[in-house]
Amino acid sequence: MPTFASFDGLRLNYTVWEGDGAHHPVLLQHGFAADTNANWISTGVVAALRAAGLTVISLDARGHGRSEKPHDEAAYTGDSMARDISALLDELALDEVSLVGYSMGAIIALASTASDKRIRRLATGGVGSGIVDFGGVDLRVVKPAEIASALLAEDPSTVPPSGVPFRLLADATGGDRQALAAVALASSSQGSLNLSAIGVPTLVLAGDQDLLAAEPERLAAAIAGARLVRIPGDHMTAVMSPAFSETLVAFLTAPQPR
Repeated sequence: MPTFASFDGLRLNYTVWEGDGAHHPVLLQHGFAADTNANWISTGVVAALRAAGLTVISLDARGHGRSEKPHDEAAYTGDSMARDISALLDELALDEVSLVGYSMGAIIALASTASDKRIRRLATGGVGSGIVDFGGVDLRVVKPAEIASALLAEDPSTVPPSGVPFRLLADATGGDRQALAAVALASSSQGSLNLSAIGVPTLVLAGDQDLLAAEPERLAAAIAGARLVRIPGDHMTAVMSPAFSETLVAFLTAPQPR
């Protein structure tokens, strides 16, 4: 798998599946404790995008997948993951892309789209009014310290209930739990996202049982012209729904508004 050096020298892994060139390439950014395989390949999303002829690029975020995994919280603070998106676009010499992010990846995608004009279309999944109220993860559902505690617990039976899904996912994907805990703690300093800076066609996908994507209509209303589509499922299952991939493909292949 190819790697590249991001803005701070950290080496990140990415994958490219070439398409027919009829549409903008699609860059996928996965969620917390997941990776390219867990979020996009095993769920059928990559297969659906490729069947539509799209060129697909997937980035393993720092601390995840096959990318480097520093244990220092400082490696994940601020806009580092959004800057990784821009660094990958530089690496691949891409002037126009569509960007799709899920959960943590959606937070990254929103920040990237607000700051990088090469992103011409945006789709988010797994987030809702937490973006508007907290600038990231919905703190009414789970707090970064609880996630970190769940990841670092020596005895899984002592994990707080709110952190159980993250511990299970990290263990299932073989994640580096120390690195992931650092990612979670770095997100404690999340600030507001400049949603008013997003002026591209935007699709908000939200599972109808997803607690981390509560009130997605408030997120859609905060982004000019954004469209909301509810998908069957919760935070872990909505991305697996055929409706998720079908809606995403229709959005990414629609004619670009002028």
